[in-house]
Amino acid sequence: MFTGIIEAIGRIGVIRSQGGDSRLFIETDTLDLSDVKLGDSIAVNGVCLTVTTLENNGFWADVSNETMTHTRMSGYSVGTRVNLEKALTLSTRLGGHMVSGHVDGVGEVVDRYDDGRSIRFIINAPEDLAKYIAEKGSITVDGVSLTVNSVSGAQFVLNIVPHTAAETVINEYRQGCNVHLEVDLVARYLERLLTFGDGSTSPSSDSGSKINMDFLANNGFLK
Repeated sequence: MFTGIIEAIGRIGVIRSQGGDSRLFIETDTLDLSDVKLGDSIAVNGVCLTVTTLENNGFWADVSNETMTHTRMSGYSVGTRVNLEKALTLSTRLGGHMVSGHVDGVGEVVDRYDDGRSIRFIINAPEDLAKYIAEKGSITVDGVSLTVNSVSGAQFVLNIVPHTAAETVINEYRQGCNVHLEVDLVARYLERLLTFGDGSTSPSSDSGSKINMDFLANNGFLK
């Protein structure tokens, strides 16, 4: 698990094809690896990768064809800059929100414009993810925990403050570029509860769950 608070910006140092998939060396720059062990997880642009080899200036990780298919990692090249975050520990401050490091889909930046000292981005999400994205809710973009400012269909707006722009790769986004999206885990579990509310293994429109749309509205989850 992760928090979505980026600890450093790294870069892809080496890409090797191996056994039908890929192996990456990620140069970590300022990320402290002194407490990282083999088998630990590090989020690379929001993708949870397992450390297979440690070196002084970075780590190696295997990337399966499954990961390549469902992320934009197949388009990475040597020098691509990436957001890095080590896995959450029990002593870590939860400054963002609970992030699994499992990419739900790839979005597209459709617009970028300045708003005072901040930057506004409009991002188009895959249609099947739109129902999980809520105004003032949380979303993870390339591993960064962000608040959704507004939603219109499958498009949502983000306001990026100067600190976030400086400490992540978000400032590099331009119209047409693709980004990893992970929706809020709470939204996923709420859907599960509403669909399988009676504890059965198949959906039921007449479940015994007390959690329904009226319950969510009455308790402030819906507007």
